[in-house]
Amino acid sequence: MAYNPIQFQQGMSMPEFLQCFGNEAACAEAVRQARWPQGFVCPRCSSRAHCVVSSSGRNLYQCHSCHRQTSVTAGSLFGNTKLPLTRWFLAIYLISQAKTGMSALELKRHLGVSYPTAWLMHHKIMTAMASREAEHRLSGAVQIDDAYLGGERPGGKPGRGSENKVPIVAAVSLNDKGNPLYLKVTPVAAFSSDAISHWARLHLAPGCSVLSDGLGCFAAVTEAGCTHQVEVVGQRKPRDLPQFKWVNTVLSNLKTMLSGAYKAFGYAKYADRYLGAFAYRFNRRFDLAGLVIRLIVDVCRGKAATERVIRHA
Repeated sequence: MAYNPIQFQQGMSMPEFLQCFGNEAACAEAVRQARWPQGFVCPRCSSRAHCVVSSSGRNLYQCHSCHRQTSVTAGSLFGNTKLPLTRWFLAIYLISQAKTGMSALELKRHLGVSYPTAWLMHHKIMTAMASREAEHRLSGAVQIDDAYLGGERPGGKPGRGSENKVPIVAAVSLNDKGNPLYLKVTPVAAFSSDAISHWARLHLAPGCSVLSDGLGCFAAVTEAGCTHQVEVVGQRKPRDLPQFKWVNTVLSNLKTMLSGAYKAFGYAKYADRYLGAFAYRFNRRFDLAGLVIRLIVDVCRGKAATERVIRHA
């Protein structure tokens, strides 16, 4: 097997992580810098003038204009948590390093919390990852393919019409040498022209050169200002289709990760989070050392979400 410098690059080790974020003060300071890099801003009146007061052993930022007191976690994904920030940061580290995925049960064992707590932490972190991924669009040469998740439950219609399956679109952008750069893997309403047109406007930059296997609905990418090339697959196997090598590889890795890390989950309900987390790690693989810091920042800047909202996605 050829040496891949991306896979063997130096990341952030556990001792290094604990040295940086091994105590509550260090974690709170990281949250403060991520949320207010230019200094505290009052969430009520946007004033910057403030003082710091101590209450029940924690620091609160009190606005001089409206006198509102704000904690470093108020209004964030950490809001109203009863867990120390060190536990949250450890969860962020573990999820960022889990190339093959991490189940809530495994996270529970690492953190020493209950399963419902681990599940909620996992989904809040994945929500931040998926939200961040949704902000980017692919450009240049792009391979695109269709796939399905789920379908394990008995009953219902077979094949593409099964109500137990969730349709997803996988797309990989390539560099000038034909190597993969960035990934998009997202659920769609259906494999229809309207759904693919909407997907392309969200996830592809105008001017993309899209290569597909000839599925009729993929022609709708032209409505997003992209060009479309077709390579009819027929009965050929993936190894006989080098032009689709990378999108097939990504889909294979995705399915391996899902089947290996998770027993089952609600594909129709939560697929966007699991797929977003998978893409988040893939798209930041070039800088493993900075991946943890970037995820900490993205989670700290994530909007507050109650458990009810998280569970009823």
